[in-house]
Amino acid sequence: MQENNRLHFFMVGFAPLTSRGSQQYHALTVPELTQQMWDSKNMMCAADPRHGRYLTASAMFRGKMSTKEVDEQMTSIQNKNSNYFVEWIPNNVKSTVCDIPPTGLKMSSTFIGNSTSIQEMLRRVSEQFTAMFRRKAFLHWYTGEGMDEMEFTEAESNMNDLVSEYQQYQDATADEEEEHDGEDEDDEVELRDD
Repeated sequence: MQENNRLHFFMVGFAPLTSRGSQQYHALTVPELTQQMWDSKNMMCAADPRHGRYLTASAMFRGKMSTKEVDEQMTSIQNKNSNYFVEWIPNNVKSTVCDIPPTGLKMSSTFIGNSTSIQEMLRRVSEQFTAMFRRKAFLHWYTGEGMDEMEFTEAESNMNDLVSEYQQYQDATADEEEEHDGEDEDDEVELRDD
């Protein structure tokens, strides 16, 4: 699920997000379930996936449904929204189907996605941390327990580096990735010649 060890902050989604009592009045279809699952309103994170690109994603469907229909819907979502997926990771969306429905529902889906839009949330946390740290708010509680102020500076730097790294992956294209791969191969050849 992750291209890089540092980029391991996933967005989680679930569908349907309705009360169990209302389920009996609305028959949910696989296309509706798939659409809801990818919707930003169904994400358990305050970041909009439309503001980034998916590096990888995985979906677990539960209930009586056709694997073929699930695969068709997942492919359809990818094709319609191809600009929200990085092109340099092939086959970056996986799905599974478990025919046992969850208790109280006829079908459901759980989504886990590694999206560069998570940087929105990380940036907000970083900005809030920076504002408090600049005023040294609550710092005395931590230094009193043995932490060093430098640890906070390092954590702030790591967070900003992480946001920058997500941005680089969001902006990367397949052509750039091939260039980097080609450079690595050239380096290996040069090393062997010496």
